[in-house]
Amino acid sequence: MSENLTRAFKLAALLALAAFPFYGTDFYTEVVAKILILAIFAMSLDLLVGFTGLVSFGHAAYFGLAAYMAVLLSPPDFTPASLWTLMPLAMLAAGLAAFVIGLFVLRTKGIYFIMVTLAFAQMAYFIFHDTKLGGGSDGIYLDVRPTAAIGGYTPFDLYDTVHLYFFVLVLMVLVYLFLSRLLRSPFGRVLVGIRSNEHRMQSLGYATFWYKLAAFTIAGTLAGLAGFLYAVLFGFVTPEYLSWHKSGQVLLMVILGGMGNLAGAIAGAFVFVGLQETFTDLTKHWQLLMGGVIVLVVLFMPGGLAALPGRILNRLRKEGRNG
Repeated sequence: MSENLTRAFKLAALLALAAFPFYGTDFYTEVVAKILILAIFAMSLDLLVGFTGLVSFGHAAYFGLAAYMAVLLSPPDFTPASLWTLMPLAMLAAGLAAFVIGLFVLRTKGIYFIMVTLAFAQMAYFIFHDTKLGGGSDGIYLDVRPTAAIGGYTPFDLYDTVHLYFFVLVLMVLVYLFLSRLLRSPFGRVLVGIRSNEHRMQSLGYATFWYKLAAFTIAGTLAGLAGFLYAVLFGFVTPEYLSWHKSGQVLLMVILGGMGNLAGAIAGAFVFVGLQETFTDLTKHWQLLMGGVIVLVVLFMPGGLAALPGRILNRLRKEGRNG
């Protein structure tokens, strides 16, 4: 019964997102597109944190790297790059960086893993912040959005807000379906086993290091997809995209939504941005209010938003029995 309700809710949410551009203004359509991109980012981190048990505090490195690649690999003469070339290259750069960094950081555990991922992310941050490569602290602009043309046919125009919105929405759904299928596969079951008890998985003959490296690389590649889309949406990139603040924000989205739940990661992105927009209108010290919300969620909703429907149903069942 609860599974059917969950599927019905997900379908209703998807239909609402599909209908939104036809009822909202261009401004709010771009805001929701931004949230969908951050949902991809949050799902990529949840693969590590929620399903593999790897708490990375440097995940923004791959997000920011791909965003910079979207600009640096574009032609300098205002000629639009091909979307079908630029996007895979940006994702490949992020995935390759995640693979190389993973070879080092996955040899550590616990607090050491957290600090080493943060250290690598800060190294990447200062590469773009303190050099001409990334335009310094001011960042660099994407002069022209890539074109989706295939030969002489252009299926959609990224300068059209609605077209860009649906492109992002389709990619978000594809990432969700891909990760859902991956986590139901034997590979995904091994990742969950590693999170529960890595020593037991090793004793069963699994090379857990390589499973974790594969998950780390996939997560970095998907974070790169989110970074690429973010650069295309806003048209500029700054070193802040690689900062520990960005890593902290996406981790908060996962916590708000509920770790180990992909739909929760999506919901966490929506709630985080919604709270951020609301609190910034109230005070410049919005981080204090956001911190208070996170504390309350951890104390009173340990499973995040994803656990809320189940808790409500259980309560209703108990009341029904008592009644």
